[in-house]
Amino acid sequence: MKLGCIGDDFTGSSDLANTLAKGGMKTVQFTGIPSSPVPSDVEAGVVALKSRSIPVKDAVAQSLAALDWLKAQGCTQFLFKYCSTFDSTQDGNIGPVADALADALGAHKVIVCPAFPGTGRSIYQGHLFVNDQLLNECGMQNHPLTPMTDADIRRWMSFQSQYGVGHVPAQTVFNGANAIRASLEAQHALGHRHLVVDAIRDEDLFEIGKAAKDLPLITGGSGIALGLPANFGCTASPVAWTGQAGKAIALSGSCSIATREQVAHHATNSPTREINAADVIEGRLSALDVAEWLLSQDGIPLAFSSADPEVVKQVQTTFGREKSATALEGFFADVARICVERGVTRVITAGGETSGAIVEGLSLKTLEIGPEIDPGVPALRASESLVVALKSGNFGAKDFFEKANSVLSGDV
Repeated sequence: MKLGCIGDDFTGSSDLANTLAKGGMKTVQFTGIPSSPVPSDVEAGVVALKSRSIPVKDAVAQSLAALDWLKAQGCTQFLFKYCSTFDSTQDGNIGPVADALADALGAHKVIVCPAFPGTGRSIYQGHLFVNDQLLNECGMQNHPLTPMTDADIRRWMSFQSQYGVGHVPAQTVFNGANAIRASLEAQHALGHRHLVVDAIRDEDLFEIGKAAKDLPLITGGSGIALGLPANFGCTASPVAWTGQAGKAIALSGSCSIATREQVAHHATNSPTREINAADVIEGRLSALDVAEWLLSQDGIPLAFSSADPEVVKQVQTTFGREKSATALEGFFADVARICVERGVTRVITAGGETSGAIVEGLSLKTLEIGPEIDPGVPALRASESLVVALKSGNFGAKDFFEKANSVLSGDV
């Protein structure tokens, strides 16, 4: 392999793998750290971890273990992928993991760039925007696990990292790769190790990619990978895909604004069932009950717990944040497992933590990258008889569930 990637959740990892595959790199996504070498034709490997919200010590240990495995596969450059909304509290994992990877690789000019213009994420003057809103005003301030209350990525990174945080402004980025490279060098000379780089257009990300050609470590959202395949001599090409016949289900545990709109739209023409977190936690509703309901419905039945943030807060106050999240994630994983055991061949998920739990519950180890459903969300083949779509909460068009099913089944 040439490029080794470490993702802090499963939906974001598939997003990254999608970007690399579209850029012409033979890419495979792994769930957790593989136990054996990869085929020789794989050019980019994405090790997907579920490390975004776990204790810092565990996140660092898992990420370093992934790095060791990727180095053993021959990778010469490494990418630490996190969410394009920089999902992390002041005490979160992005900074500590970036520090540990930088130390292990001897990297001293580490780009920090979660921008993804295709989904409305841009960085200007070090601040992260979602469309025309600052990150902390777009709904992410209500995230149940990683509330984002500050849009200044420089300041947020400074809370988490032991190293200096610098900045490469948009005015420099607009002047192209050579100017970016010179600015990275200048910021490093000032004692800054992590460098937040502005980006508001795909063109910016391509130039940042060129500037990063010789850097051992890059960090950011999937958008930062747009310019990387060309550094390895790859050119964009269509992604091959064969659709999967059979029955589809959809499961959503995200409370993001985008997902709640998607759920509401889906409910106008498809079977939907809301999952009450208290019923799950207190044992009044079983995974078998919901699985049997899903299996009995036509079309694309959807089971969801995508509640309003105030409802989520009330549940967390009553039962505790960790208990509430763990209960729902385990519940959805059990629902998916029962459904697949009984013949479901297409599974569509929404929400990073929910998707991660389902992938683990189904013991999916290697995912082949298929065509893009919506920006940042590819179709994935898990086996000869199972395909999946893993959507981050804030991604996707209003009709995402229908679009996902069409791509997974090969109807488009």
